[in-house]
Amino acid sequence: MPERSVVTWNAVIGGFSQTGRNEEAVNTFVDMLREGVVIPNESTFPCAITAISNIAAHGAGKSIHACAIKFLGKRFNVFVWNSLISFYSKCGNMEDSLLAFNKLEEEQRNIVSWNSMIWGYAHNGRGEEAVAMFEKMVKDTNLRPNNVTILGVLFACNHAGLIQEGYMYFNKAVNDYDDPNLLEPEHYACMVDMLSRSGRFKEAEELIKSMPLDPGIGFWKALLGGCQIHSNKRLAKLAASKILELDPRDVSSYVMLSNAYSAMENWQNVSLIRRKMKETGLKRFTGCSWIEVRDQIRVFVNADKNNELKDEVYRMLALVSQHLEENECWKDL
Repeated sequence: MPERSVVTWNAVIGGFSQTGRNEEAVNTFVDMLREGVVIPNESTFPCAITAISNIAAHGAGKSIHACAIKFLGKRFNVFVWNSLISFYSKCGNMEDSLLAFNKLEEEQRNIVSWNSMIWGYAHNGRGEEAVAMFEKMVKDTNLRPNNVTILGVLFACNHAGLIQEGYMYFNKAVNDYDDPNLLEPEHYACMVDMLSRSGRFKEAEELIKSMPLDPGIGFWKALLGGCQIHSNKRLAKLAASKILELDPRDVSSYVMLSNAYSAMENWQNVSLIRRKMKETGLKRFTGCSWIEVRDQIRVFVNADKNNELKDEVYRMLALVSQHLEENECWKDL
């Protein structure tokens, strides 16, 4: 293309980001800066920050934040601030996420701003703060919670063990908000997960039976997770049959079933599940994770023998395992 405008660059960066090609999105943003012909604008930075958020590269993201200050000065719109709130929370830095939130004028904050904070606290294990943020939104603004808001609060209550509070917010969503589309399958699945994790299987079963929609595979996986924790073999068998009936080609379902049976020491069913996977030609996806160290992103793949630092990686894993055993930490995992 002979002439590239800021609209062209933004379209490419946004396109890469929206299709999960986050590194290419960030590299395109860097190319734009390196070329130095087109100046990034308020639409460029949300795309670039969203991409860097998805790979949780904290150092690189802070550099993009600095670029935004350089090029935009104080002309940050709500989309830039919202992307920064989400970025810092995804990197586990809720303090800077809150700073970005507080930089927004109260009248500028939209439902996305509040949802980003609620979900940020929830994902970082700070359930009570997520609930407090929700209560503040309801009390201090005229914004109505949407389905993302309610799911974030339920998720926070679930993982913080706030079962009664979760029940209360779920019932409020059912009875107090005049919106039939507010609760979706994910909300019911979250409640089933919450109840089954706390061992309240009777209530979980009653909720599944009373739902205004057919329980999908997510419901049964949530129930199976609770059965695994509390060794409820009767319901585990029911959940397993429903999971395989709904999606017999889903690899993750077989892996989850195998793990559940292993936890309950049901080795016969573990062998049966693995045999079914082999017969149907299903294979587990290779595990992959990454971490940012000194502004470099290190990628780790399960059983990787080609990593140039594989000896150091396996040596460190051995040291970590030894430390866990010596300090009897396995029982807490």
